[in-house]
Amino acid sequence: MSESLTAAVSRRVARPAPLRQAVYDALVELIISGTLKPGQHLVEGELAEQLGVSRQPVREALQRLHTDGWVDLRPAQGAFVHSPSQEEVEELLSVRAVLESYSAQLAAQNADPAGIERLRELQKEGMEAIAADDAERLVAANTALHDHIASLAGNNVLMQLISLVSRRVRWYYTPIAKPRGKDAWTEHAQLVEAIANGDADKASKIMRRHADRTTKLYRTLLRKD
Repeated sequence: MSESLTAAVSRRVARPAPLRQAVYDALVELIISGTLKPGQHLVEGELAEQLGVSRQPVREALQRLHTDGWVDLRPAQGAFVHSPSQEEVEELLSVRAVLESYSAQLAAQNADPAGIERLRELQKEGMEAIAADDAERLVAANTALHDHIASLAGNNVLMQLISLVSRRVRWYYTPIAKPRGKDAWTEHAQLVEAIANGDADKASKIMRRHADRTTKLYRTLLRKD
């Protein structure tokens, strides 16, 4: 087990939560953060030791992670972190673009002053993360801002659909958080202003363009690899 993984899971999973769910969530977060990397072999015993649990909930979590597309199970070889294809990434980001363009439109129509103020705070947090060159903080701020826009939309079904793709979007976004950096947060600033001004059409167009540029950069980086 690598030192980085040991450090990342030094806080053992919380017992009050259902154990299988806690182990599943812990492993997903390790995959999203890049501590467990695409293609990496996952050894039940090592994961169980680091998470402070028996092998059984780890085995169950790996089965569910396989079902949900986070892990590949290979006969006679074991479990490996899934390596997303360009097609997978583009399909997910395309769906996200549709959902979030609509959420930006609704947010511009429905946001109240307190909600807009919170958007400005999250925008500031993102700019501070860029200045600090802190990728983890940048991803967290990006997720928080997009999630807040979804909440301002005032459509529970839409928010639930966005939440379904949010974790995987974080996984795909993490490698490009820094390269996307300043441009992404300039677009966020424009988006926040459109929402604050109640301009639903403009907010939707900015969000769609923002999502398309993220997809384009991801595609470029995949080609380099």
